[in-house]
Amino acid sequence: MLSSVIPSVNAKWEVKEVPTPQAGTNQVLIKIHASGVCYTDVHITKGEIGVQFPYTIGHEPAGEIVALGEGVTTRKVGDRVGVPWVQSTCGRCEWCQRGKFFCPNQITTGINIAGSHAEYMVAYADATQLLPNGLSYDQAAPIFCAGYTVYSGLRFADPKPHERVAVLGIGALGHLGIQYSKAAGFETIAVTHSKDKEELAYQLGANSVVADGKGLIEDQGRGADVILATTNSYKAIVDSIKGLRPDGRLILMGVSATNEPLTLSPDLYKEFLFKRGRMIGSLQNGREYLYEALDYVAKGKVRVMTEIFPLEEISNAYDKVANGNVRFKAVIEPTK
Repeated sequence: MLSSVIPSVNAKWEVKEVPTPQAGTNQVLIKIHASGVCYTDVHITKGEIGVQFPYTIGHEPAGEIVALGEGVTTRKVGDRVGVPWVQSTCGRCEWCQRGKFFCPNQITTGINIAGSHAEYMVAYADATQLLPNGLSYDQAAPIFCAGYTVYSGLRFADPKPHERVAVLGIGALGHLGIQYSKAAGFETIAVTHSKDKEELAYQLGANSVVADGKGLIEDQGRGADVILATTNSYKAIVDSIKGLRPDGRLILMGVSATNEPLTLSPDLYKEFLFKRGRMIGSLQNGREYLYEALDYVAKGKVRVMTEIFPLEEISNAYDKVANGNVRFKAVIEPTK
């Protein structure tokens, strides 16, 4: 099969012939129809997330099951599925016994089991998620990381009726965050410095668009109860705190591209403290949220803005993602 392989840290991605993997016990073999390129792929390529190179990464897969390993009873050949970040855990540690996602021995897609930037990949059957009927592969794939992450953040923030949700940054996560917030019925404010994204933000469903934390306060004089920080700029995240209402929640879901510090000035720290603000880290918080995130897309209430590339052009797709030149998700189609 054809597979994208990263030879070493910071090396150019290569597409080459490798043996097609075989499904082991409790695993399935998936023919990949779409694989999203995530900015986490950039962090992995730079060696910032532990992978033993050479390696095939990719953790936004959608495809069709073509073979079953021994012991698989819940999936069948022909099932249309995707695979999230966490595939398997030890089942024995404190966190597994509590039913939480903090197992230190996780098997994660594209990290310690080969990923989806290839014609085929193997995954644990219980990790796969059935795709809703009618949902295309190219729309489904980005939901398995970008969509799942931002929707999990929204749900974990637990916004109440009449509360306002701000989405900081209009990129791979942010353009979905605006749509998810609006689909869920919340007044939604887009926060962006990019003038060329203002009209798009309204088209995605934003009630208003502001440039920064001060703009949030000035928007109807209210601020935001929830801020979904989808940007990788810590400077912008810190500034947005100025627009957080009392008892507000700032949801962190991105990692800086430049390793800048996230620092609050003494005055801003006191403001955050006196407002009883909460800063919450959030990634992918439960399969229920993945089901709902996919369902919104299947029903046409959320649409991923994609650029499609054949597998042979994955290096070009990677460069565009790394340089911030994709609006907004690069998706690889290894097979038609």
